[in-house]
Amino acid sequence: MRIAVVGLGGVGGYLAAMFAKSGCDVVGFARGAHLEVIQKNGITIVEDETQWQTPLNAVNVNAAEGYFDVIFFCVKSYDLDDAYAKIAKNIDENSILLSFSNGVDNAQRLKNLSNAVVLEGCVYILSHIEKAGVIRKKGKIFAAVFGGDNANAVQKVATLFEKAQLRYKTPSDITTAIWKKYIFIAAFATLTSYYDTNIGAIYEHHYDEAKALLEEIAAFAKEQEGINIDDEVQKALDTAAKVPYDSSTSMRLDFQNGKKVELESLSGYVKKPLMLKFYKALKERVL
Repeated sequence: MRIAVVGLGGVGGYLAAMFAKSGCDVVGFARGAHLEVIQKNGITIVEDETQWQTPLNAVNVNAAEGYFDVIFFCVKSYDLDDAYAKIAKNIDENSILLSFSNGVDNAQRLKNLSNAVVLEGCVYILSHIEKAGVIRKKGKIFAAVFGGDNANAVQKVATLFEKAQLRYKTPSDITTAIWKKYIFIAAFATLTSYYDTNIGAIYEHHYDEAKALLEEIAAFAKEQEGINIDDEVQKALDTAAKVPYDSSTSMRLDFQNGKKVELESLSGYVKKPLMLKFYKALKERVL
């Protein structure tokens, strides 16, 4: 199978590196200095105290050539439609599309754009681009979660993760599984961005607000989707206590670096009082 990883940031860079390292036929898509360094030196992964490097076939998505069996979209949620448009010529109705972008509506967005096979998914990882060509992964956390109605497609993707020795899950209720990821990232991306601090500090100094925000997201999921993720409130708090204290979120890093942020997907999607308070304050920072 020929694999495309669109976006070589913290998530996509790590995935593409692991696929390449295991001998999969993978092409990574990136741009700018990050792409240039990868093309010249390969991609470097720094995992806590260890570091390794692997060659990776990387190009600009505008230069995509040939057919792809499986496409992983690892771009920011606001870039998903554009990323699909640029690679649409390289897929057909038999291709498998899987977005690991933040948010809970990415699969539906892809289904609205394409007649290819679309799976739903999310990934648990703490990682970011440390500098051009280098992905920094923090801690031991990694799990890809994916599923859908097409069992054959799910198995094909599972085979890739097995070959790359990457932990994965294929739950029968993938929609609830995605909300279980979303509740954590939406709450802590919002809070770390609002207070401009790390996850450990949010847990230590803003515990009550974090709990209240998590409870709001759980209530919203129940009201809007009929999904019960009440148990995830305490689990999310427990996770925040366990990750490295200085762990940040991609949205906070984007705010710090003056980049476009996933505010609508992570803070604007949940229409509840406390979240709206944070959303409106953060919205002013990007205007």
